[in-house]
Amino acid sequence: MAQPPAPQPLSAAPPARLAALRYVLTDIDDTLTEEGRLPALALAAMESLAEAGLSVIPVTGRPAGWCDAIARQWPVAAVVGENGALWYAEDRAARRMIRWQAQEEGARLAGRARLMALAEAAIGAAPGSRLAADQPFRLFDAAVDFAEDAGPLSLEDAARIAAVFEAGGARAKVSSIHVNAWFGEWDKRSGIENLFAARFAPLGRVLDQVAFLGDSPNDAPLFAAIPFSVGVANVLPFLGRIEAAPAYVTPAPGGRGFAQFARALLAARQERTEENAA
Repeated sequence: MAQPPAPQPLSAAPPARLAALRYVLTDIDDTLTEEGRLPALALAAMESLAEAGLSVIPVTGRPAGWCDAIARQWPVAAVVGENGALWYAEDRAARRMIRWQAQEEGARLAGRARLMALAEAAIGAAPGSRLAADQPFRLFDAAVDFAEDAGPLSLEDAARIAAVFEAGGARAKVSSIHVNAWFGEWDKRSGIENLFAARFAPLGRVLDQVAFLGDSPNDAPLFAAIPFSVGVANVLPFLGRIEAAPAYVTPAPGGRGFAQFARALLAARQERTEENAA
């Protein structure tokens, strides 16, 4: 695999491009969180973006059960979960949750036993790994933990886990903590495209208004799809293993890096407002 171009520092991003953004897509684990926790400054950054009129949309490998709570309780416009298998958006005015999933229930259930058998074999390929603690709340995928509660194991171990799933005909993606696998043609990019078509505007029509922040190989589809893509600093160790790299990288990792991006965006918008008023 050819190495993608190295990302530029966030400070190199043109202020006019930052000021034009209206949608902020972001991974959760190790992009918003640090050491498994959501720091107050990351939540405050999301709140500041939402108050400024931007749509904040987490795009995560986390399970459906988590996504319902995120859509209800976080300052977000929607959430895409299980690596693109579903999205939830709360219509607060109508007091209802809008839900979409990529696969019909019959097909989902038909592949479930096969997927879990593959997960057992994948765990055997990397001693010390285990089924993720959030597996009971998943609808579409299996998640093998190599660095959240397990290990941490190496990226080579994660690659062995992924290889077992792929040999069994499943898709597999490595995040910073889990290997997620599923039977289906979706990924984070297709989930976002469906969400935008249903709730906002076709993604291609508003692409210059969209940013994406991530940190690991399973974010590569959106690093490739979104021109204004940003990696938090902890993406750097993955660059030799990732199909597409972000355009920019923040100075700090995790939630601190996300907060740096939010401050840069809001400062660019304020500068544009002052220039227009002059």
